[in-house]
Amino acid sequence: MPGTSQASRTAVLVCQGRAAADGLIAAGRFSDPTALPLLRPDERAAVQQVRDGVPPQGWRQRIDYETVRASAELMAPRTIAIDDAIRARPCPQVVILGAGLDGRAWRMPELAEVAVFEVDQPATQRDKRDRAAALPGTPPRFVPVDFGRDRLTDALAAHGHRADLPTTWVWEGVVPYLTRAEVAATVAGLAACSAPDSRLVVNFQIPATSARLGRIVARLLTATTGRSSVWANEPWRSTWTPAAMAALLSRHGYTVTAGENLLDTARALALPVGHARSLRHGQVMVADRA
Repeated sequence: MPGTSQASRTAVLVCQGRAAADGLIAAGRFSDPTALPLLRPDERAAVQQVRDGVPPQGWRQRIDYETVRASAELMAPRTIAIDDAIRARPCPQVVILGAGLDGRAWRMPELAEVAVFEVDQPATQRDKRDRAAALPGTPPRFVPVDFGRDRLTDALAAHGHRADLPTTWVWEGVVPYLTRAEVAATVAGLAACSAPDSRLVVNFQIPATSARLGRIVARLLTATTGRSSVWANEPWRSTWTPAAMAALLSRHGYTVTAGENLLDTARALALPVGHARSLRHGQVMVADRA
């Protein structure tokens, strides 16, 4: 996970991907009008180039273009899968873990009457609140958590989360940045404050040598532009097979009800697939508590 002293750079890249995909990839199934307003002016340049479909000439700008274009291809199926899981089993509370620049609290009408909590590192959350100040609608309840010092359950309770009511937990784009012990501890914490009929939607990466090599290549390419990679301070720390993740969830009282890799999701939606390996390595799993 990114350190508490700086805002997450991967959160910006994810938001750029959603902004680039908005209304263009999976039109009618995917839209995120909150993504572009959450970006700074300099972060929007590559997004607009991707939306225009015109690769820039400069090397640095081309690296940014390709990075954002790949993010857009990933974010459309991932967001659709998670949004569908949220809608399919409504709960009175939604907690978004490691929320980054997530816009669900503002953009999903299904959450208008739901208590939405966003959990993240303090620095990332301060940055998010500044960026989101102009977004219309009701903001979530922001829950700053220093994962090295604070207990997640205590922080949530202090901000009004009720352990006696069902909760939809959205755990997107976070698991790879945690150690296996941290992932297990988080699942135990969620289970401790999940009433019956709660739902956990977790996105994780499956083990793959090609995925590790791809990230190394991306970092090297970025280095040729004289800048550090967005992943320089946010390395992956764990990957999981679907069986291993299902076993972990089962030990804490969850029953897996759905699971699919993002390549299958993209193909089912007839989305463009230019990075099949990256999509295949991403998994979205849904688990419920009886």
